[in-house]
Amino acid sequence: MKAYAVIVAGGKGLRMGGEVPKQFLPIEGKPILMHTIEAFRKAIEGIGIVLVLPAAQQEYWHELCKTYQFDSPKLIANGGETRFQSVRNGLALLPDDAGAVVGIHDGVRPYVSKDTILRCFAAAAEGKAVVPVVPVVETVRQILPDGTSVTRPRDEYRLVQTPQTFPLALLKEAYHRPYSEAFTDDASVVEAMGKKITMVEGNRENIKITTPSDLRF
Repeated sequence: MKAYAVIVAGGKGLRMGGEVPKQFLPIEGKPILMHTIEAFRKAIEGIGIVLVLPAAQQEYWHELCKTYQFDSPKLIANGGETRFQSVRNGLALLPDDAGAVVGIHDGVRPYVSKDTILRCFAAAAEGKAVVPVVPVVETVRQILPDGTSVTRPRDEYRLVQTPQTFPLALLKEAYHRPYSEAFTDDASVVEAMGKKITMVEGNRENIKITTPSDLRF
């Protein structure tokens, strides 16, 4: 089985409050994005990686790679106006390999564990559409149309992470459809085809670094 990862790093970092996009901010001695790429390289030997970056950030990325002596993925796609377009651009660089599996991962989730990655790819190799999830630990309240709210049982909900992982042919087919605002992640695109989604265990540390407090954590 050939494995691929499309790592989407198209964020402008506005919620982080600085001029440097969040995927390039350093943690533990090097940029977040480098940690993320290394997590997949360490988990699956020989994995093919496509990096999705805005065209305006690619020169800066290559300079960072020289500074940190980091081996950048050879395949780099341009980020789009939406995450949907960014993923589609990344998938376009992959061959039409009927037996391959692909995981789509947020570039600012550097602490995805090896076990999470392997669980996702193993399930997708069985033909499943896979998302890693963790339980909801806080109480959940739903806001109703009239402005009131009600408590919902948290054991009926899960928090979804990445890598969301699929047979490559299935995901390419799903991304041929027109964009919809209902597509909040890759699983929702595949669900629109009528494909059921399989949940596997994620890891709690696999947070998406979005705000300054996330970075400190």
